[in-house]
Amino acid sequence: MTGGTLTIAAAQPRCVAHDVAGNALAHAEAVRAADARVVVFPELSLTGYELDAAPVAPDDERLAPVVAACAETGTLALVGAPVPGPHIGVLAVDGDGARVVYGKTHLYGAEADLFLPGKPTVLEVDGVRLGLAVCRDTGLPEHAAATAALGMDGYVAGVVHSDIEAEVHGERARRVAADHGVWVVTAAFTGPTGGGFARTSGRSGIWAADGSLLAEASDLPGDFARAVVPAPTDG
Repeated sequence: MTGGTLTIAAAQPRCVAHDVAGNALAHAEAVRAADARVVVFPELSLTGYELDAAPVAPDDERLAPVVAACAETGTLALVGAPVPGPHIGVLAVDGDGARVVYGKTHLYGAEADLFLPGKPTVLEVDGVRLGLAVCRDTGLPEHAAATAALGMDGYVAGVVHSDIEAEVHGERARRVAADHGVWVVTAAFTGPTGGGFARTSGRSGIWAADGSLLAEASDLPGDFARAVVPAPTDG
């Protein structure tokens, strides 16, 4: 963070179902390409939306390429994965390793039979408080409200939406911005994944606190959205 700003990106790496090692390499490539302090990834980005995927522990050696890329770039990567609990989780990865920082609060359908719900969480990065969300969380105003009650400067989410739902990101982001006066980042899956998602939306985006679109990715795997967002200033 410099000059009261934070550079943040929403990445949509190519994903092969259940291939954690291969997908980690794609995540590492995305971290290097984005050149951002924080890079947000889609829901279950390390495995694909495969609800039967085995949990990925923070010390899993397959995460090493992501750790190395974060060490090289000074990035914090917010990676989607099934994690011990089990939760549909977010792993915060930096040059020192990985840790579980969030579990999806509002589970949907079969998710509730396989995973435990998490709770609203804020992660501080360089003095910036990031409210964390995964997919369905973003559709329920009470989730953003509960997260905002913890104190947040931005609301960041990893999602999986079908190809006909690309407009959902912006609708939800603008609502959160209007309700809470924060900027919003949504990293959306692109390409095929599990759970019946043969085609997904891409179009990851970053919205300002006034609801305006700052950056948007295409619907192609490997693309990303990147923007500079305001950070709190001392005093």
